Amino acid sequence: MIERIKTALEQQAFGVCAWWGEKLNIKTEQVRLSFIYLSFVTAGLHLVLYLIMAFVLAHKERIKQPFRKRSTVWEL
Repeated sequence: MIERIKTALEQQAFGVCAWWGEKLNIKTEQVRLSFIYLSFVTAGLHLVLYLIMAFVLAHKERIKQPFRKRSTVWEL
């Protein structure tokens, strides 16, 4: 029962913790625990940071697009 709830929550999450875990080469569970511990210390300020990171991850290609190298001057 708990495993089904855990996998359902992980599938519906934004993937920020998994992305950070992959980039930092640590377990995703450790990243999630750090967010939980930070919630007690910072009184929820990290939640705003988490939502910003989720937005950036969702729109990563649109954010990178203006900075990609163009092959010609006429490609805008």
